[in-house]
Order: sequence, then structure tokens, then C-alpha cells
Amino acid sequence: MDEEYDVIVLGTGLTECILSGIMSVNGKKVLHMDRNPYYGGESSSITPLEELYKRFSLPDTPPESMGRGRDWNVDLIPKFLMANGQLVKMLLYTEVTRYLDFKVVEGSFVYKGGKIYKVPSTETEALASNLMGMFEKRRFRKFLVFVANFDENDPKTFEGVDPKTTTMRDVYKKFDLGQDVIDFTGHALALYRTDDCMLSNMSHRCSYRGIPRVYCYYVLKQIPMGFSHCFCSTSAILMFLVWRRSTVARCKQLICDPSYIPDRVRKAGQVIRVICILSHPIKNTNDANSCQIIIPQNQVNRNSDIYVCMISYAHNVAAQGKYIAIVSTTVETSEPENEIEPALELLEPIDQKFVAISDLYEPTDDGTESQIFASRSYDATTHFETTCNDIKDIYKRTTGSDFDFENMKRKQNDVFGEDEQ
Repeated sequence: MDEEYDVIVLGTGLTECILSGIMSVNGKKVLHMDRNPYYGGESSSITPLEELYKRFSLPDTPPESMGRGRDWNVDLIPKFLMANGQLVKMLLYTEVTRYLDFKVVEGSFVYKGGKIYKVPSTETEALASNLMGMFEKRRFRKFLVFVANFDENDPKTFEGVDPKTTTMRDVYKKFDLGQDVIDFTGHALALYRTDDCMLSNMSHRCSYRGIPRVYCYYVLKQIPMGFSHCFCSTSAILMFLVWRRSTVARCKQLICDPSYIPDRVRKAGQVIRVICILSHPIKNTNDANSCQIIIPQNQVNRNSDIYVCMISYAHNVAAQGKYIAIVSTTVETSEPENEIEPALELLEPIDQKFVAISDLYEPTDDGTESQIFASRSYDATTHFETTCNDIKDIYKRTTGSDFDFENMKRKQNDVFGEDEQ
């Protein structure tokens, strides 16, 4: 292995795996290594359940009511995939999906006044929703129709809105929408983490309206494992190795997660995540086996949203009849556990909690001079869209060109020797 590579990738987090896969697809000579004996880095999955208790230094062992320990596969940083989002496109274009199975998440909910409500994502659901009164439903329906028909290339659809200068705050005002409706539109539909959405223009409208979420069977570490299987079965020069201190390898570019280069990253905040084991579905979710709940910042007087991601035995991640709910948010005070109390109240009763507070890191420079590129830490959101933005940003800095999904698509006859379909 004493040779030179185009790119060396350190760490098997999602960002690193996707970038190594894309670089390999583009014909780069890539060496991919991890110093840990497991996949996923900080977003790894823990099994059996006994190991989760050890990781969080709990004095007891799981009670018999938890079932068999090997039936549990718990993601430390679980996130949903948007079925038409950026990550799914990246997985499709690198053909890693052939090694993965997904299950649709059963519902998306939003918090209002201490209760949760299903997020209306169509005109029909908007009219039936309990989130709004009769007159507001009509106004919201008109808003959804306007957003659905809006075409930046067709001035006839503008209805007096300038897509380049009109902010979403002005658009909401145009349709006379109340603050509660604005909250779930910006945070639960458009997936903004803060009220920055009020200042964006129409090009950032509700991009994910009506798009279902999906989750991997057998936890998210299946994604980096899928990359391993994919590139081991192709002619691409890609190696997944456990790190050896005596190993010497040279490269033109280095991509890694923040833990490998602490002197080139800075702390940008903290995230609290609480893994909760339940023996019941979350109340008022129609007994869903999986769901997402977003608590908009204004509903609990915060500067950032609180997220709940719930999966269950139906995804082969827990013992029969058990549920795993993970609460997460950006830390804003010296008492982070108090900050997530509104979300924990929705989950009661809770069989067991595992609390983790993690530092968020970002690179100190863009890496273009040193050719060392660090990824960002995973934020508190329950989706991968911000991670995909980081992937595209690193790709642009390493290659000098924008990430183009169509150009990333691998032709089957180039890799597998099959006829192009």
C-alpha cells in the first residue's frame, strides 16, 4: 500500500462514503480507511442492546422485558431519507440501492399548543386538518395551489410575486396566513431549522411538500456497508481497511470527518440527542410504527426546532412490540435536558433513556490550499438534506465544479459490463 492515490478518505460516515463512491465512479484512484473496527463513525449503529447500555455507562443490564439483545440495532444519529431528496438520488446514481431495502415512514407531525397534528401536505389534507379553522384552511389551500403552480420561468404564475426579491414573509402576508400556519409550513414542510425561511425568496418554497420519508431496514449503517459491497464488486480501486499505525499511503487530496484533523476544525455548537425506548407508539399518531415530529421554535420559545424521529420493530431495529424514539435539538442553554422536555412529554411513559450531548464541528478553511477537506458534524435535524449540502460543497471544492446528479449517474456497461438500459 506504499503508493499514491488520487484521494484518501478517512472515516466511514455517510458523507465520507458517498464522496468516496462518487470519486471512484468518476475514475479516481481512491483509498478508503477507517481506524474503527465498525462502520458509520459517529453515526454508527449499536447492537446488541447490552452494548448500548455499556456505551452510555449505565450500571444495569437490559431487563427481560426488552426482549433479546440481538434483536436491537440502534442508530446513534437516526435520520429519515426524503424519497425524492438529494441522498436518495446520490444512492441511486452510485447504484448502492441494490444493497439496501427501505420502508416508508408512516407520518409526519407538527407540534402546536402542546399537542401534535398530522402535517397536511396536499390540498385535500389541508381542508381536513385540525390545525386550522375553516377560513384559514381556505387561505392555506390557495397558498398550496399557488406554490404547486409556481414556475420561475413562467411569469403568468407569479401573481404579483417577484421570485428574486419577494421574501416568504411577504408571500405568507399575501395569503393572510397566521403564525401557526407559517410555523408548520416553514419548519415541517420546507424543513427550515430556524425562521431564516422568512427571509428566503420563492426559489426556496416548500420543496418537500407531499414527499414521503423512508428509513433503512436494519438501521442506517446499511448505507456505508452498501458502499463497501458495491465497490468491492466492481473494478473501481477502492479499499475499506481498518487503520494500522504502520500504514503509509500518499494522496493528492484528503477527505475526512472532523475527528481525524482536530487542528483544522472548530467547535460550532452542540447537539443533544436522547434515545428513548418505548413499549407503545406515540400518542395521537394513529398508532404509527414510524413517524417524524417537528416542534417549531416559536411553539416553545426557542431559536431552533426540536425533532423527534420514531422507528420500531417494523424496521427490524427493536424487539417485537418495542419502539425507538430519538429526540434532538441544538443546545441553547446550560441545561440542555430541560430544553427537550416538551418532546419527552409526548413520549411518556419511557422505558429507558440514553442521553448524549455532542459537539458540532466545522472546518476552519475551505481546504483548497492544503487539499485537506473536512466534513461537518451531523446537525439535529431528522433528515439528510443538510448532510447532502455538505457533500455537494466538498465535491465542488475538491473538483472545482458543481455537483451534477446526471453526470454522476454510473452507466452499467462501464462498471458491470452490461448493456445500458
